[in-house]
Amino acid sequence: MAKPHILAIPYPAQGHVIPLMELCQCLVKHGCKVTFVNSHFTHNRIMESMSEADNVINLVSIPDGLAVEEDRNDLIKLTEAFSKVGPGKLEALIHNINESVENRVSCFIADENMGWALDLAKKLGLHPVAFWSSAAASLAMMFNVPKLIEDGIVGNNGEILRKQSIKLLPLMPAMNSTDLLWNCFSDPRLQRLIFDLAVKNNESVKSAEWIICNSSQVMEYETFASYPKLIPIGPLLACNRLGETSGHFWREDTDCLKWLDQQPLNSVIYVAFGSHTIFNLAEFQELALGLELTNRPFLWVVRQGFIEEEGNPYPEGFIDRTCNRGLLVEWAPQQKVLAHPSLGCFLSHCGWNSTIEGVSNGLPFLCWPYFGDQIFNKSYICDVWKVGLGFDRNERQEIKNKVEQLFGDENFKTRAVDLQAKVVSSVKIGGSSYRNFSSFVKWIKAIN
Repeated sequence: MAKPHILAIPYPAQGHVIPLMELCQCLVKHGCKVTFVNSHFTHNRIMESMSEADNVINLVSIPDGLAVEEDRNDLIKLTEAFSKVGPGKLEALIHNINESVENRVSCFIADENMGWALDLAKKLGLHPVAFWSSAAASLAMMFNVPKLIEDGIVGNNGEILRKQSIKLLPLMPAMNSTDLLWNCFSDPRLQRLIFDLAVKNNESVKSAEWIICNSSQVMEYETFASYPKLIPIGPLLACNRLGETSGHFWREDTDCLKWLDQQPLNSVIYVAFGSHTIFNLAEFQELALGLELTNRPFLWVVRQGFIEEEGNPYPEGFIDRTCNRGLLVEWAPQQKVLAHPSLGCFLSHCGWNSTIEGVSNGLPFLCWPYFGDQIFNKSYICDVWKVGLGFDRNERQEIKNKVEQLFGDENFKTRAVDLQAKVVSSVKIGGSSYRNFSSFVKWIKAIN
């Protein structure tokens, strides 16, 4: 019998590409064939950065509708352009694939943020699967948009009519109405775009035969109990299949692992803000001076485009004063860094990928969210799991104080290690995520 042939397409951003590619690596290990569709721009960046990745997926690409020189961080342009050209280009690609190979595409896994791809799967008679790369609770919140409108909290255009705390379930993080996912962006046009997409995607996802989430039942027990259509199969991490991470847009600096080998156990502050966060000069310098004040070793990821201003952003003398205990890199092999015994805490933007990676390694967090679901994830870390602290003010003395508080209270580490044990066991044989993934694979093979 021919292998089941799955086509997968992520939203064209690194935080969406990596977990879906990880899922596909697991599906290949379980006897499936996968064609992974990126935008041309994303595809080229991944191919340039892949050196050691044990990739076994067929990587192809389609245009995203933007010119080469246009800014892919402009989410309005990117989302609108891709939704216009994507359906036609993807349909043509699927037709060409089915004409040229014996095992035709039968299953279509699409990022839930791209309802148009789920609509296309339905149109072509494929079995559609929605993939959610963030916390399941954030998707549940989006599903509740009609109720938020009905209750007069949100208007039909997404505007916030009432400022109040929203908590769908007792063990789900509370969220201020002003921090709803679409409202975390400063540009009103982007707020409206994200809101309209949420409303549309709520309809498109109804056709999905599965909605699978990169989360674990033990991390969001009440959410999964209340929304049984959401199926946790994570955390989807390369270390869980003993492979290399794939899908990065930057080449990883593995020399930092040698530097970590030289640091004391549980001592290093790892500082990383993902692929989209942009600091202004004042924020950047306060963070630098705060790290200096801690007098602790730190590994800080400062990627290209991290700072708004050009030129040397570091405070005068900072590099010389901290060179014996600080290391700056452009991009790090994060999963390996977080697993290193010298790590003491993770100063993070609280993106979901970073959150589950930190949780899976039993690390306490210092939380500095930037936008979107990161504010929601901070609530999980600080208020529900109680494995981290947030900054009330992003200034140097506050950073120093919170670092001292985190390192000075062993309860944060104890709770983090306890959560780690539960989460890691969920992906092992017999665990809840393992069982869900096995059921998913059986379904894929049954529909082939």
